[in-house]
Amino acid sequence: MDFKFSFKEIFTAFMVLFAVIDIIGNIPIIIDLRKKVGHIQSEKASLIAGFIMIIFLFIGKSLLNLIGIDVNSFAVAGSFILFFIALEMILGITLYKQDDSNAITASVFPLAFPLIAGPGSLTTLLSLRAEFEIENIIVAVICNVIVIFAVLKTSAKLEHILGPNGINIIRKIFGVVLLAIAVKLFAHNIKALFEFA
Repeated sequence: MDFKFSFKEIFTAFMVLFAVIDIIGNIPIIIDLRKKVGHIQSEKASLIAGFIMIIFLFIGKSLLNLIGIDVNSFAVAGSFILFFIALEMILGITLYKQDDSNAITASVFPLAFPLIAGPGSLTTLLSLRAEFEIENIIVAVICNVIVIFAVLKTSAKLEHILGPNGINIIRKIFGVVLLAIAVKLFAHNIKALFEFA
């Protein structure tokens, strides 16, 4: 097998996933979960989220083919999801409401899924697959899992260091980056769709 590693692709995929997962912006939710259930297993949550993302990266395309949808169409749909996530981050609004869970299994649900490996990140993975080499996306996922683990372990300290304003600024910066990526993803894949039409 010929591996085509590209630092540029790895970095771009990492930044896109980092912005979509928004683990820094989710620190208040993580703190709240920790207070409710007493303890969050950072290793378990990170590994399960990473496992879900990598499995979906491989079988997601087959699932789409099974229901007759091509990757470019899915990527265009994904660009809309990224667009709305970016709007949430920039404008500070909530378009997707998620029920809180008091279950003992908080490390898996809702933390690993759907907070980390949720609809946004799974859609993003297939959207990225339409443009990037799969090995570069896998490296980007692994790098994100490492960052997620570090943030989960140090969430209380990070919240104290950054403060509400710091977290808010980071969310808005990544929101703008994500918005630009959503526009690029839409333009690239809508063009591909018209070429095949």
